[in-house]
Amino acid sequence: MSFPRTLVLWDIDHTLIDAGGVTADTYDHALHATTGRRMEHSVKVAGQTERAIVSEIFQRHDVEVSDRLLDSFYVALAEAFVVREAVMRERGRALAGAREVLAVLAERQDVVQSVLTGNTEPVSIGKLTVFGLEGFVDFEVGAYGTDHEDRAALVALAQKRAAGKYGEPFTARNTVLVGDTPNDVRAGREGGARVIAVATGFNDANVLGEAGPELVLGDLADTDAVVRAVLGVLGVPDRTSGDR
Repeated sequence: MSFPRTLVLWDIDHTLIDAGGVTADTYDHALHATTGRRMEHSVKVAGQTERAIVSEIFQRHDVEVSDRLLDSFYVALAEAFVVREAVMRERGRALAGAREVLAVLAERQDVVQSVLTGNTEPVSIGKLTVFGLEGFVDFEVGAYGTDHEDRAALVALAQKRAAGKYGEPFTARNTVLVGDTPNDVRAGREGGARVIAVATGFNDANVLGEAGPELVLGDLADTDAVVRAVLGVLGVPDRTSGDR
């Protein structure tokens, strides 16, 4: 017996993993590699797409933006993460419960898991691979920070990619986004997904709750509770393993 699929879109940084603080170094490397400049001004990263982050970096460092420069920057950024994988593995970690929740949902035939992230696709794959989480998600149907500057626009893009691959529609009725910032919540609300916010990043439960998600969790540590929450916000039955 088959069931309509649920699309679960995961944010990566501070939702599934802690990258160990290597991000600032990678931006400095990419900026220097592509423009010869060093990062002299900090920019807001949490909850932003890569396109928005890089555009602000260029603006704050008086660099004229072009598509060619953006493409070169993204390549340099991916290279910088590869160089720092060992450091990320040493300093970073998969957040409590992330692996267990991903594994349980990956076993279900009625669930498709992917990512909705501000990272580029190569960096997304690299970050999850460092912590052994890459096998649980379908990167082909994800949406990434280079796809659009507005995070909300990524929701429809992921739904379209998932529909094309799996042959069924994905809408707000069967899509849930899990993230740790108010921007994640906004993306889901405006983009067409239910939202579970997790207070595992820089925003506490009160701040996240004010953004208007369907549910706020403290973390992902209680696997059964998180799985029930992810499926419950869409009204999906918690079927036994024999039906999965």
